[in-house]
Amino acid sequence: MGQRPEESSIGEAMGWAARIIAIGLTMFLPGVLGTWLDTRLATTWLGPVGLVAGFAVAIAILARLRGGPGRRTR
Repeated sequence: MGQRPEESSIGEAMGWAARIIAIGLTMFLPGVLGTWLDTRLATTWLGPVGLVAGFAVAIAILARLRGGPGRRTR
């Protein structure tokens, strides 16, 4: 009870591929949304703000994935 079944190497690779794609989309999509809003609202600052916010969130996700000494990860 409470033991985790072993994952295959393909399953582990698919998990990492999904994480990488999610982080990439987290960096990219806020900038696209901001640029789209810039064209709709006739502004010029939402695109860059979206890119910076997406980058910051992606860095936070990477830091959480990395963990650290003494940190528990699921």
